[in-house]
Amino acid sequence: MEHKTAVVTGGSRGIGRAVVRALAKAGYRIAFSYVRDEAAAMALLDELHGQGSQCLALRCDVGDAGSVAGFFERIEREFGRIDLLVNNAGITRDGLLATLSLDDIAEVIRTNLVGTLLCCQGALPCMLRQRSGCIVNLSSVAAQRPGKGQSNYAAAKGGVEALTRALAVELAPRNIRVNAVAPGIVNTEMSAALVGSMAQEIRDRLLIKRYAEPEEIAEAVLFVAERAPYLTGEVLPVNGGLKMP
Repeated sequence: MEHKTAVVTGGSRGIGRAVVRALAKAGYRIAFSYVRDEAAAMALLDELHGQGSQCLALRCDVGDAGSVAGFFERIEREFGRIDLLVNNAGITRDGLLATLSLDDIAEVIRTNLVGTLLCCQGALPCMLRQRSGCIVNLSSVAAQRPGKGQSNYAAAKGGVEALTRALAVELAPRNIRVNAVAPGIVNTEMSAALVGSMAQEIRDRLLIKRYAEPEEIAEAVLFVAERAPYLTGEVLPVNGGLKMP
């Protein structure tokens, strides 16, 4: 494992931070991106360095092609290979479609869907040379069972799931697996803003009567990456039974 490298987008907070920690504990060298919260990124970097992990924290706007290109160029210079890409970076701009601004629609699609496409594209030259690799995209229960006001977010995450299946077909001959993990409601800052006054209603729909912890989603990502070598083109739901009647 000492030579395996993982890339995690949006790694400074929430699910991304939990994924970075889990992968570092599993022995990966880590490169993770952040956009605005430099203090959180540097704190995580210091934590991992203190544990003896090799780690890079790099600013990257995943929806910007130039930023993504620079991000992956730096990772290849530092580590020489990419074994795992976890596309976690994402945002929400919820609201009724009739009143959503074009900027809110475009920004969610740009970050959540186009950003995933660009990061896959950025990691692929290295994986193709190696003839090996694994990509795990973060989707959402909203792709299959969206809530009110989630048209732009659900469309983006639905696109991520379609991309996952299409890319799995494309890359299987090169020994590169592509899967997605679709969380339900997770105890993060982003989810807290989404849930708002609907907290009790959502809990009533859960078979497991609590929200997920970020570490539980990270374990699902680690399972797909490390313990399921025959899995590709699939979306793993981790939602506490939210999708069930």
